[in-house]
Amino acid sequence: MQLVIISGRSGSGKSIALQALEDLGFYAIDNLPAMLLDDLIDELQQDEARRSNIAVSIDARNLPTALKRFPSLLEEIRMRSIDCHVVYLTAENKILLERYSATRRRHPLTRDSQMTLAEAIESEEHALARIRDLADLVIDTSQLSVHDLRGRIAKQVAHHSSDQLTLTFESFGFKRGVPLDADTVFDARCLPNPYWDPQLRPYDGRDGEIVAFLESYSDVVAMADDIRGWLERWLPAYVASNRSYLTVAIGCTGGQHRSVYLCERLAHHFAGEFRVRLRHRELGVLTAVGSDEWPGVN
Repeated sequence: MQLVIISGRSGSGKSIALQALEDLGFYAIDNLPAMLLDDLIDELQQDEARRSNIAVSIDARNLPTALKRFPSLLEEIRMRSIDCHVVYLTAENKILLERYSATRRRHPLTRDSQMTLAEAIESEEHALARIRDLADLVIDTSQLSVHDLRGRIAKQVAHHSSDQLTLTFESFGFKRGVPLDADTVFDARCLPNPYWDPQLRPYDGRDGEIVAFLESYSDVVAMADDIRGWLERWLPAYVASNRSYLTVAIGCTGGQHRSVYLCERLAHHFAGEFRVRLRHRELGVLTAVGSDEWPGVN
């Protein structure tokens, strides 16, 4: 049995994620009280027709005591040899405010209290902190469309194999902020910047012109080797701790050249050992990576 628990902040796309899994054949239940997880599994384990894929949504509408007990409930589930993955959706506060303003819906935590919308958004983040801390995968939906989110869920959750770590390399620009779903962040802004060459500016870090420019500097190659060495040293520890997903984010100023190059180089290096995905946030690219050679990989 595979159990996917969808949680996260109201307005971040939980319903869309749950519907995407339902369309892919999961037995889906929205807004399940956390205390009923054990009973649900007992029931479904006896129902052969529904025991393969289950998705449930658990959010801040749960009783506070149930949310506090979530860590122990999750441990009990995994002790029953259930293939369980927790997916947490989030978004920037200003984006959530904009979404609620656009839809004119009420936030669940404002219905029976005097909290403002901004206060409810902040309060919800604290209420769900325990679930976020235990999440196997955190998805920042701030810049994702409905179709983008459905695609992410289909690729990273529905087709996930529990016996292999999914390693995502994400390039980004610091001028737009650090990705909320990053587990580890590296800063490449100290490296030579192709942006200042007008002839190189239109290209990105996947193009041969940028690869040749960056690899002419020993510092660039050294940083790539250092990050690779750090990951080779510590990835086994992440695997041993039963991590299903790990997002390594590498940023530069604009997220077009240096960070893209480093992510490409590292992704192709590790593709032979792990399930690897590449996400270039500023380029709007998300793709799986095979073990084929890339010009920047030795």
